[in-house]
Amino acid sequence: MVWFQHEDSSIDRPTIERLCDRLVTEAAQRLGIGTYRRVLLLPPDITRAHAGVGWMTEHLYRGLDAQGVEVHVIPTLGQHVPHTEEVNRWMFGSIPHERIHAHDWKGGVTHVGTVPAEVVAEKTGGVVDWEMPIDLNTMTVTEEWDLIIHIGHVVPHEVLGFANHNKNYFIGLGGKRTLGAAHMASAVYGIENNLGNLLTPVRACFNWAEEEFLGHLPDVYLQVVMDYDDAGHLVHTGVFVGDDLETYYAAARASTAQNITTFDEPIHKVVAVMQADEFHATWVANKAVYRTRMAMADGGELLIIAPGVTRFGEQPEVDALIRKYGYLSKAEVLEKYATEADMQEIPHATAHLVHGSAEGRFRITYAPGGLTQEEVESVGYGYLDLDEALRRYDPEVMRDGWNTLADGERVFFISTPSAGLWSTADRLAARATHELHP
Repeated sequence: MVWFQHEDSSIDRPTIERLCDRLVTEAAQRLGIGTYRRVLLLPPDITRAHAGVGWMTEHLYRGLDAQGVEVHVIPTLGQHVPHTEEVNRWMFGSIPHERIHAHDWKGGVTHVGTVPAEVVAEKTGGVVDWEMPIDLNTMTVTEEWDLIIHIGHVVPHEVLGFANHNKNYFIGLGGKRTLGAAHMASAVYGIENNLGNLLTPVRACFNWAEEEFLGHLPDVYLQVVMDYDDAGHLVHTGVFVGDDLETYYAAARASTAQNITTFDEPIHKVVAVMQADEFHATWVANKAVYRTRMAMADGGELLIIAPGVTRFGEQPEVDALIRKYGYLSKAEVLEKYATEADMQEIPHATAHLVHGSAEGRFRITYAPGGLTQEEVESVGYGYLDLDEALRRYDPEVMRDGWNTLADGERVFFISTPSAGLWSTADRLAARATHELHP
């Protein structure tokens, strides 16, 4: 059930910190925790730092530590690059580096169970028929915790409909087999059929696995929703706390109302900025692709200004796969996946080739800080010099929404693509027929 929620047009930091304190107090009462000894905090990684989850984690840590509690933090980074000590300090402030543990998606996981093939087939409507092994962070599932607190931002997501909730376990702390099976299932089912849906097939599989394998864990979810205020700044508009699916649904419904922008007609030119301090690979910067592709006009252009991008994949083998095959349509990827051993070896990376594709409908142009024109064009994207992009589409001058340049070019500008979903009304309606309603 939802323990409590707080919604407003703008929720300030002191209010959220008080709600964090309330979570700790109510968890002890509701879960029958006599004394806190060991608590685990599971925030997102740096790619969601804009949601304030770092200072929320720090506040929870400091409050518990002041009570003499042994507190540990595991950023739920999946297969993203682990944080350096400098990144941890930037995101989590005063939390000691030795209390922040990097998730090892290859060697640091423990098998807790398997979602049978027949369950996966049922949840995907027969589109996918493989089993889903559930391998999760060993420290999380084998050590004794009095409380596990998930901290996260609920926003439209390409695999699970909306980010956060038990995504923290199965993607953020998942192992190679879990990541591969889940991402390929989502790619085969179709990204448009996932985005902004409350209950996607992969999330339905995760919900099944959570109930079957993780019901004994003493966990609670702290989920925030954000929206743009009248000045164009992202602000917190909702805080949802609870220990079951209703907490997720409450937050996701709020995000549906606030974070999905619809258009009567498709857009011919979108300019999106991926912040340099959060996004260093197209793997994560392609949120700009995921979140806008349902709004893009056939023959249109999506320009991604990404000063921090210096590579394609978060891991060397993933980077190599992207460089080898490039971003391809779903049909092309599935054809190659049937025969290519390297694609089969890292299926989560193979799925990414689909997620980052325009499916031949529109052009994707990158203005990166650390990739050459030859590199960018080799994976199927167009290239624009970063300095030229910043001169023409200065993020300090552009405003979220429609902008008309001096020469008459009209573009739709998005300063934080990871904070929402943009779509035409008809594509959103078509997608809704696939939704698995709770």
